[in-house]
Amino acid sequence: MAVDTALMSTATRTGRGIWRCYSWSHPTVSFGRNETVRGRCTPDALTAAGLDAVRRPTGGRALLHAAEVTYSVAVPMPPGVPWTRLYGAVNAILLDALQALGVPATLAGRAEGDPLRPVGPVCFDQPAEGEITVHGAKLVGSAVWRDRGAYLQHGSILLDNAQDRLRDLLPSPRATSAAQPPATLTELLPACPSLSTVAEALERALATQMARSGGSVAPLPANELSADDVSALTQHYHAPDWLWRR
Repeated sequence: MAVDTALMSTATRTGRGIWRCYSWSHPTVSFGRNETVRGRCTPDALTAAGLDAVRRPTGGRALLHAAEVTYSVAVPMPPGVPWTRLYGAVNAILLDALQALGVPATLAGRAEGDPLRPVGPVCFDQPAEGEITVHGAKLVGSAVWRDRGAYLQHGSILLDNAQDRLRDLLPSPRATSAAQPPATLTELLPACPSLSTVAEALERALATQMARSGGSVAPLPANELSADDVSALTQHYHAPDWLWRR
């Protein structure tokens, strides 16, 4: 989370976007920036479940980083450009990459009823408009944040379904047992792809899109950020006052 946030400053400073893919060393729940956690979950409950936790700089609802690929993109956000245009462009790249792998993915349309709110079922219970789905089941969960001329979007591409571990950890009055299980690449492809396979597909789709548009977004170069660039942000994201802020 610290690196993703730091990349927003890099995007503003350099005028170019940066894309990266990564995985997690231990199963970790990430809570949305404005999601209510106090009263729903405790440190003891997380420990008992064998999970770490972090609160994202972006919005949305809880998801479990396990058996998935996390993507992140930070780009400059010129004045007057609506964030939804950037959101649509990133999701188009995700869609192209997944379809190139053989996934029959589509973009979710506008859902009927109330818009998604920070309190409610966990992330993969319900797709938001523009997210990646397969036959209505959510495959990619995404969240965004805009700050000081930069746009951050990151999210989770499911390799397998570990999200059910969140149901007992985060009970919700809005949750429903009838929620459609998420889609996973393990179910959709003959063999589950590796992190590097997914990352390479995203890089190819990104390169194709940039060639079409003349934009400037590239995978994260080695040594793009020094330890000093992220040290203060790391302390921020480790602080209990941030994780349990609401």
